[in-house]
Amino acid sequence: MTNEYPDRPRLAVGGVVIRGDKVLLVRRGREPARGEWAIPGGSVEIGETLGEAVERELREETGIQAQAGDICHLFEAIRKDETGRVRFHYVIVDLLAEYVSGAPCAADDAREAAWLSADDLPGRPVNRSTLELLKKLGFLKS
Repeated sequence: MTNEYPDRPRLAVGGVVIRGDKVLLVRRGREPARGEWAIPGGSVEIGETLGEAVERELREETGIQAQAGDICHLFEAIRKDETGRVRFHYVIVDLLAEYVSGAPCAADDAREAAWLSADDLPGRPVNRSTLELLKKLGFLKS
């Protein structure tokens, strides 16, 4: 099954890693959300648990080693093309993850990866769902 113009929704995960007053974010290099800062993550592979998928995606996109924890957010991302056809449809499960080691280094489909504080976010193109999640967790004020 392809991610673009899928025949059914794709299951994906995000790894929410907060260290002190900073959160690990990536700037997406591909659609959907190309150019936006977001929680690192991606599709769950067959046979993978949600936690295993989060840990793998964090390693692949950012080089960060983390231990997956509890689910903290669940949402759908549906993007349609100009004709109204569904181009992307993801059900995304975000899990908290505890930092273990490593320094952010963008790879895979991430253009940039960084630890960012709440003060670093204004003026950056941050994904709407990421902003909602960070507000829900108390990282950002409403």
